[in-house]
Amino acid sequence: MTEATAASRSVVVERVMPHPPEKIWRALTQGPLIEAWLMKNDFQPVVGRRFSLRTEPMPHWDGVVDCEVLVLEPHQRLSYRWDASGLQTVVTWTLTAVEGGTRVRMEQLGFGPQDDNNYKGAAYGWQRNIGALEKVVAGLI
Repeated sequence: MTEATAASRSVVVERVMPHPPEKIWRALTQGPLIEAWLMKNDFQPVVGRRFSLRTEPMPHWDGVVDCEVLVLEPHQRLSYRWDASGLQTVVTWTLTAVEGGTRVRMEQLGFGPQDDNNYKGAAYGWQRNIGALEKVVAGLI
């Protein structure tokens, strides 16, 4: 699902997971768990903390995403700046308890009209990554 605004576009993925927000929060904020569903990292849940996500380089990308934690509301909201190959966007996770689990909403905001390839890549990638997140969460005790 996508949303468009005049200034920029967002990639939005929403899914209800049959787990409590606290369990999903762990997978969003603990480095080894983030690595299991997204990328190697040096994340720490502290506002203002700069961190990197790292994967194998590929053509036109060195495999590094430079980030900074912007918002941290435990078990509810996590937001960070996402800078990959000079394109800066903001990723925001919102967790809302619902009957039977948690509504997980991920929005990556800041794609301009000139960023069509990055936008399409993010839309594809986040679907895959959130599926991997759900598998990691399902395996947590």
